[in-house]
Amino acid sequence: MTAPTQQTILDSLRAMNLPPDVVVGGVSLDGGRVGVVLEIDPAKAGAMEPLCREVEKRIGGIKGVTAASVVLSAHKAAPTLATPERKSNHPVKIHLPNVKHIIAVASGKGGVGKSTTSANLAIAFKQNGLKTGLLDADIYGPSIPRMMNLKGKPQTTDDKKMVPMERYGLRVMSMGFLIAEDAPMIWRGPMVHSAITQLFRDVAWGDLDALVVDLPPGTGDAQLTMAQSVELAGAVIVSTPQDIALIDARKGLNMFRRVEVPVLGIIENMSYYLCPHCGTRSEIFGHGGARDEAKNLDLPFLGEIPLDIAVRQTGDAGEPIAEAQPDSAFAEAYRAIAAKLYGALR
Repeated sequence: MTAPTQQTILDSLRAMNLPPDVVVGGVSLDGGRVGVVLEIDPAKAGAMEPLCREVEKRIGGIKGVTAASVVLSAHKAAPTLATPERKSNHPVKIHLPNVKHIIAVASGKGGVGKSTTSANLAIAFKQNGLKTGLLDADIYGPSIPRMMNLKGKPQTTDDKKMVPMERYGLRVMSMGFLIAEDAPMIWRGPMVHSAITQLFRDVAWGDLDALVVDLPPGTGDAQLTMAQSVELAGAVIVSTPQDIALIDARKGLNMFRRVEVPVLGIIENMSYYLCPHCGTRSEIFGHGGARDEAKNLDLPFLGEIPLDIAVRQTGDAGEPIAEAQPDSAFAEAYRAIAAKLYGALR
């Protein structure tokens, strides 16, 4: 099949007579996969979904096109996403009828092991007998492909939906499958919003009991897009025990509360360190801070995960410890957390 050319795509877009305040910011080609950037007024981002679908349908009908996607960019400074008024821009949330529960895993800051927790938690759900998916929504720094030892690009269905890759019994999707591992993601708010919604809406997830979503750290565009645009069962906060991490975790928790997403509980990661040689326990980051915080905030404390070199080694090797060492205390801890979470959702 002959691949489409950039000029063919541009000619088709010109023939659509796009609104005067919508500008074609770029066209990318990867064989039959076409990406289009539309530069828009960010204040109108919430009303642009029908246009995005129309453009995708138009491009998808061009000979040689196997998949078409549209992302939005701002051609003037976007208003802050921290205002509650943004919520009104997304009155209709994305609903995945065949996915029972979508669970966001978040942290107030980076470096607390959120992606490691997400991967192992998804595997724990699967080991507990649930059909599970894992979505890497960390647009700026996707790490799930490396942690799950997955490479390449997803296939597409006849109706142009991406098919999740599979590993360890999980269905997995990540922006990391669509871009080079070392490519910087310099995206504004509307583009982040469009990319994340497409990872839900344009993926053939199939029937799932649980979809675990690994969010980027902090309380920025991606987190608010998730909270305001997707039907979440709730969010899990990951923190290490020390005070500075708990301050940031509190910010993330308050953000979810502000946008009326239930917080399902707190996990204390890197809770303590057991020397593999002498068995001595060292509380490197303190201990129990997340448990105390959960009690103070009247939230469930879901469990604690020790700091251990095996967790790091298995994650770097592309086989998270819950899968690599299913009989270990770590795997048991993740399965116990998964059971608590799912029990609270039923």
